[in-house]
Amino acid sequence: MTAKRSAVVLAVVFVAYAVLLGWRGVLLIGTGDPVAVGLGVAVLVIPIVGAYLVWREIQFGRQTEALARELGESGGLPVDDLPRRPSGRIDRAAADAAFTKYKEEAEAAPDDWRVWFRLSTAYDAAGDRKRARASMRTAIAQYTGR
Repeated sequence: MTAKRSAVVLAVVFVAYAVLLGWRGVLLIGTGDPVAVGLGVAVLVIPIVGAYLVWREIQFGRQTEALARELGESGGLPVDDLPRRPSGRIDRAAADAAFTKYKEEAEAAPDDWRVWFRLSTAYDAAGDRKRARASMRTAIAQYTGR
């Protein structure tokens, strides 16, 4: 299953969950008991926060996909030629060595979204997802002019 299909399936499951949870919140509010009303309001907040988080992740994915498409059309995507272990995971030492190149590019041209995109892929290959996402957010912000 592709990542896009997985995201759609998870979003649909979330909507079903949010509807069921929201309905329970409405039922609790409908009892009129102050404790149940307070709990019902709290239960209604959960799907709202969840919907916001799902929306942000979908936006992040769409923006990342747009950047990758544009970078691919210009021939600027990094080549995935790192050696892999028998399990299919990228060899950590090779990823760390390749990372240095992309980090130096980002330091040399900090205002270019393309180098931040490539740095993000290098962080991801090295197994540092938190920094990969932060670098991708930087690339997106520079691309959109924020």
